[in-house]
Amino acid sequence: MTIMRRLARPLLAAAFVDQGVQLARRPGEHAEAWTPVVERVRQPLGLGDREVSSLVRVDGAAMAASALLFGLGRLPRASALVMAASLAPAAASEHAFWRADGVDERKRQRTLFLKDLGLVGAALVSVVDTEGRPGLGWRSRRAAKDAGRASKAAGRLARREARHAAHTAGREVRLAGHRAGDKVGL
Repeated sequence: MTIMRRLARPLLAAAFVDQGVQLARRPGEHAEAWTPVVERVRQPLGLGDREVSSLVRVDGAAMAASALLFGLGRLPRASALVMAASLAPAAASEHAFWRADGVDERKRQRTLFLKDLGLVGAALVSVVDTEGRPGLGWRSRRAAKDAGRASKAAGRLARREARHAAHTAGREVRLAGHRAGDKVGL
């Protein structure tokens, strides 16, 4: 792991750990803000009759746990995906600037919303970070290209061997004809 990743991961994870712990420890304080978002996704996601505060607590725990893993460099891509997925509903519910009253409150909520959106974006960038190693797409394209090259090389080798075998067989036929002529002429 490069020094940049060694520094950046814990810095990014700190914000997620803090927010996740706040959500998990005090879900009641956040349940009211989360209610409109939960009601919209309750039916499509099959959440049933679960209380909003329990969903807030689960989201906070998932956010904090995945951020800890990410900060430690354990399962960084999977944990970054969980971080992004768990922060998105929090950002939409906690900082709904479009529902805020007053210009100053709307500005403050918009700033916080954009900050959370930036954190989601940073987590999504981390999801696709392969740490300098080739990704799966590149490796599959490379394998296909190498297989194509290998089959072309095998075809060239087979044609060369066939020409050589034909040339050798022709030489053997001519040599056999000369030997047969030498024996007849004796």
